[in-house]
Amino acid sequence: MERALKLLVIFAGFLAATFVMVVPAAGVYAANVTGEWNLTVESPNGTGTPTVTFKQDGETLTGTYKGRFGEAPLKGTVKGNEIKFTLTISPQGQDIQLDYAGTVDGDTMKGKVKFGDLGEGNFTGKKATAPAPKPAS
Repeated sequence: MERALKLLVIFAGFLAATFVMVVPAAGVYAANVTGEWNLTVESPNGTGTPTVTFKQDGETLTGTYKGRFGEAPLKGTVKGNEIKFTLTISPQGQDIQLDYAGTVDGDTMKGKVKFGDLGEGNFTGKKATAPAPKPAS
């Protein structure tokens, strides 16, 4: 009985050590956000529905934002499931930096957006689905 208890303790220790080594490594991988996303943004001036197209290289994001105030390049990061990106729009010729910060869960994201000094809002996003391939003629 004592030998079985020792083996059980050794096995439990081995499992614990394996868990400690594997779990942090699993958190290293960033969510994959490459592609087009449809956002819904709640701002002090109402609701907007911009689209963003992300290109992801490891944790680094680049891409394009298209919305009510035109098109703008964006830069950001994805670390684990946390996403942050920034862009500058120019409504009526006045530059405003938009800072997005949130979390990604598969094909959805949500978080906060800061509109320069003009206030904050919430955003949600859903990854756009690819169009179905056309049948061969």
